[in-house]
Amino acid sequence: MNDYKSKVTTADEAVKRAIKDGDGLVLAHAAAYPTLLAQAIVNNKECFKDLSEFHLVTLGEEPLATPEAASFMRPRLGFLGGNTRDCIAEGRGDFVPMFFHEIPRAIREGDIPCDVLLTVVSYPDENGYCSFGVSSDYTKPAAEKARCVVVEMNKQMPYVGGDNKIHLSDIDYIVETDRALPELPPPSITEVEKGIGRNVAKLVKDGDTLQLGIGAIPDAVLLFLDDKKDLGLHTEMFSDGAIKLIKKGVINGSKKQIGKGKHVATFLMGTKELYDFVDHNPDVELYPVDYVNHPCTIMQLDRIVSINSCIEIDLMGQVNSETIGPKQFSGVGGQVDYIRGAAMSKEGISILAIPSTARRGTVSRIVPTLAEGAAVTTSRNDIQYVVTEYGIAKLKGKSLRERAEALIAVAHPDFREELTVEMKKRFPQCK
Repeated sequence: MNDYKSKVTTADEAVKRAIKDGDGLVLAHAAAYPTLLAQAIVNNKECFKDLSEFHLVTLGEEPLATPEAASFMRPRLGFLGGNTRDCIAEGRGDFVPMFFHEIPRAIREGDIPCDVLLTVVSYPDENGYCSFGVSSDYTKPAAEKARCVVVEMNKQMPYVGGDNKIHLSDIDYIVETDRALPELPPPSITEVEKGIGRNVAKLVKDGDTLQLGIGAIPDAVLLFLDDKKDLGLHTEMFSDGAIKLIKKGVINGSKKQIGKGKHVATFLMGTKELYDFVDHNPDVELYPVDYVNHPCTIMQLDRIVSINSCIEIDLMGQVNSETIGPKQFSGVGGQVDYIRGAAMSKEGISILAIPSTARRGTVSRIVPTLAEGAAVTTSRNDIQYVVTEYGIAKLKGKSLRERAEALIAVAHPDFREELTVEMKKRFPQCK
């Protein structure tokens, strides 16, 4: 207790003591982003210069990506959201493209500077271990690399097991808090998402292990899995949509080859219902992302079903999931990690599930060619299934002509004619 009390301080004092000029900061992401500490850095900006910071997506505010922080801080971000896109677009920060599972290695080897880790943890257990709560991913590896670890110790951070703990002796400064975690409300599921979910569910069999993202499409898929048995979860993240099937026993992990009986993820985002569900739940385990998302881990699970989405896909099967033209919109995340892991899994499959259109039906997501300057997130050599509300297109093993025909068949009817015209320009033999 004496050691614990000696580390407790205010947010202002913690950041001033921990951070030196020129330091590289790593901040936990998603619902574990340490907003109080980040704001304290901005509040004491006269104390700092030449800092960098790294994290992925955040919920709520991101004080270090604002113009106010530009005088002393340059963000280097691995995934963008609504609160960080302007920072990159306006040249105040840099985007770092990287597969999610590779981030811990980049931290260990210094490609991502990590002098100070700032994160949120739970209160300690009887043995002095705090949980990283809802964000293990790169946070635990960063804690092992950093010169200094600064935490918000939050009474409302759930205690989640797995390889997801840090001992009090490894923490340098503690700021005690009692703050509600930022929540991501359940998405609105339209008939389009229901149509996609119904089609994806046709590809899911009893005993499969699921990788799910977040949003309306994954939640819509879950709506149509009530009649399945013995499903498992091994996923980058899961949200509230999975809770219902876990409680009903549809998702129980009994057929998994590794992590049997456990719901395994690397981070979590959702509502308070999710955070309460995982708190001290022995069936939920979080592990660093270089384990959970590594294709060599994923391949050990037979019949894994990877479900992701994208912004656009061209008639060759090239997938853009992260840019609007040349403008960075999000990031690669774990999409390619799971698509490649599923390709090596026994009877594993990967699915890109997308609405056929965007911008209220005015733009087709299936396009002749990707937009000029767009990133190719998933190559045409990796893609297996594309699912829209209009059906299922299997691309693996198909020729370029056959791929184009299959994709046009699941495109929105309003765009099939113009897509067919483009296809015939490339393949005159098409009827």
